[in-house]
Amino acid sequence: MNAPTYSELAELVSVLNAQLSALTQKFTALEDEMVVLREENHALKGRIGELEAQVRTNSRNSSKPPSSDGLGKPAPKSLRKPSGRPPGGQAGHEGTTLRQVANPDVVVRHEPPQCGGCGADLAGATVVGTSRAQVFDIPPIALHVVEHQIISRQCQCGTTTAGHAPAGVNAPVQYGPSAQAVMVYLFAGQFLSRERTAHALSDLFGAPVSPATVAAATTRAADDLAPFVSHIGAQIAAAAVAHFDETGLRCEGRLAWMHSASTERYSLLHAHPNRGKTAMDDMGVLPTFTGTAVHDAFAPYDRYTGATHSLCNSHLLRELAAVAEHHEQTGDTPGPDGWCWATQVTDSLLTVLAAVNQAKESAADAIDTDLLATQTELIRHGALIGANTTPTNKVEQKHRALARRILKRTDDYLRFATDLSVSFTNNAAEQQIRMVKIRQKISGSMRTMKGAKDFAAIRSYIATAAKHGITMFDALNRLTSQDPWYPATT
Repeated sequence: MNAPTYSELAELVSVLNAQLSALTQKFTALEDEMVVLREENHALKGRIGELEAQVRTNSRNSSKPPSSDGLGKPAPKSLRKPSGRPPGGQAGHEGTTLRQVANPDVVVRHEPPQCGGCGADLAGATVVGTSRAQVFDIPPIALHVVEHQIISRQCQCGTTTAGHAPAGVNAPVQYGPSAQAVMVYLFAGQFLSRERTAHALSDLFGAPVSPATVAAATTRAADDLAPFVSHIGAQIAAAAVAHFDETGLRCEGRLAWMHSASTERYSLLHAHPNRGKTAMDDMGVLPTFTGTAVHDAFAPYDRYTGATHSLCNSHLLRELAAVAEHHEQTGDTPGPDGWCWATQVTDSLLTVLAAVNQAKESAADAIDTDLLATQTELIRHGALIGANTTPTNKVEQKHRALARRILKRTDDYLRFATDLSVSFTNNAAEQQIRMVKIRQKISGSMRTMKGAKDFAAIRSYIATAAKHGITMFDALNRLTSQDPWYPATT
């Protein structure tokens, strides 16, 4: 076999170089594709983590209501430490039950017909004992009709003068204050719809009641409360501590908001199309409030610099629970095995809360300063570690933002420990707006913003009355009698 010539070798080298160049280009393209695939894989892992976190989200580790948990609700996992007391009513707790009265409305005697021994007639026999059994019942309900006759008399001088009907009597036929109070009680107090309220009253009273009548009674009652609402707003604005919150509600086919402000003595609800500062200004409490405002971490509250701020720790504990659960699921949180920065913050918060509760029970003015300093340092240490993580997805970005918020606002979260008049949670405000959610679940959305504002005014009135020991119906009866109840100012 003859040796290849130089030109043949050169041609072979050229072919090999071309093949090598093609392979290099393919390899480069594969490397680029691998980079893209790695990025897509990283993004998909992050998205899977976010979706898994959403699946794990429930009322225990987020602000979702318990009703959203459905049939797959999580097992109870209370953050409260055992008190050592037995379950049920504690010693000294005043129970509520029916008790016999000394003067019943009706007494019915049941005599024995004859002797159980010999069968003799017992008429005139000596009474040797009487046992009593009282039945509490409601008598038949019927409308009580009062006719007001407006008399006109003609004087000898020829002038005819008519009498005057009492205040509030301004139509040939109308429902009186008690009937109107029942309408408002069922509609705004017990959350029935207008149609169901009208139907119930028609059945109970045996007289026609239309949904429009219910609506008119509610509107009149709410309009008469305008001075009361202004008075309550001024009282809350002057308070040392007040609670604020807001929740969404469906109104006019779109999302609106119900805002609340409350103290131990007063409650105020305010409906508005917006959630933020515009609505808060319109409510009229926060712009002049200079006390301690307890609320969640919703940013517009912080724009009121005249107030001292205290952040709700119930919200914080739920957020920390979400971080701890994520750590259990992924093990991505930095620290020793089994340790999570969120768990450390939670334990320290609950330790401070236990000290505050003990101080209140013993009527102390403050908790131990060394304990507070130690637990504050532990909170900040845990949050510092969480704040310096490198998140790989949006869930972990949210957890890092939480840690940084704790670092920035430790004093606001621990306000309850430095001022014992401040609550650990914002439950006082949340309890007020919870009624809005119940109303929406039972009877659906608000048809008009005016209806939402009327509902807010009436709920403000009856909630404030309840805080002063006035029953809902008594307060509404006074309102529909054009003599609304007002709390005594202190």
